[in-house]
Amino acid sequence: MRQAGRYMKEYRDLKEKYTFKEMCETPELAVEVSLLPHQLLDIDALIVFNDILIPLERMGAPLTYADGGPRFLEPVRDQAAFEKLHDIDPRTDSSSILNTISELVRLMDGEKAVLGFAGAPFTLASYLVEGKLGQGVETLKKVMFENPKFIHQLLESLTRMTTDYLSAQAEAGASAVQLFDTWAGHLAPAEYEEFALPYHQEIFKALKEKHGDTTGTILYVRDSAHLISQMSRSGADTLSIEWRTSIRQVRQQVGDQFSLQGNLDPTALFASPAEVAQRTQQILEENRGDPGYIFNLGHGILPKTPVESVRALVDTVKNFSP
Repeated sequence: MRQAGRYMKEYRDLKEKYTFKEMCETPELAVEVSLLPHQLLDIDALIVFNDILIPLERMGAPLTYADGGPRFLEPVRDQAAFEKLHDIDPRTDSSSILNTISELVRLMDGEKAVLGFAGAPFTLASYLVEGKLGQGVETLKKVMFENPKFIHQLLESLTRMTTDYLSAQAEAGASAVQLFDTWAGHLAPAEYEEFALPYHQEIFKALKEKHGDTTGTILYVRDSAHLISQMSRSGADTLSIEWRTSIRQVRQQVGDQFSLQGNLDPTALFASPAEVAQRTQQILEENRGDPGYIFNLGHGILPKTPVESVRALVDTVKNFSP
């Protein structure tokens, strides 16, 4: 999941000099931050440093990053607001992340995989409609039920952008791309079928048609225990499973047509290194013998996570004999 961040002193030192947006949008800085986990922990893949909301600003949605998190200054809740948005060409409008990926691929020279990512349409719509997100998406769901045609129009526009954006990342050399639907877990299965799944399917189908098996695809939905069946029909190569669900049970449910990754609770990393190693080992043992299993966290690593515990996790995985 998310790798570089506030748990790393090296990142915090850079944050004293540059804003978050500056680090995302300056390839030299984004490369430096993306390399930090590799240099510190020698992990197996690099996740490009960026943010899922930056393409929305390129589409014409004014965005600010304050201490309380990202906020869109002009929420998109009606047709007039929607018409202020415009399509973008990621190869020019989002060139910073593409240049970052290309440079990481060059530096790694096949030694490590480089992973790209994007926000899924429902999650991007959540930010645009809510303006600022806290614990839920009540405003979006209200608009969704009052005017589903408008929400689908917004989702279709975001799907076009996301498909092109991820395709451009694949062209830049990303070994795999991950679609994050952070807020779709707030949907009931029937709502997910209507407002999230068709757009996942469209994105992954287009990527498969254009890039074949050269670029892997990953789907992550937070709070998704009730949505595994729907996720299995998304067309993604890999399903990323959050920590509330047993990966072995998911494997029994969906069969062996997918890779599965996950799913240590990120807060478990606040335990002692020995405890972290034990919990990591338990998950590895549970999935022993599964050739399509990838160890990962069940969500992004948290601020102030002890680096010693992260190192204990990485060492345990590396020393495990499947």
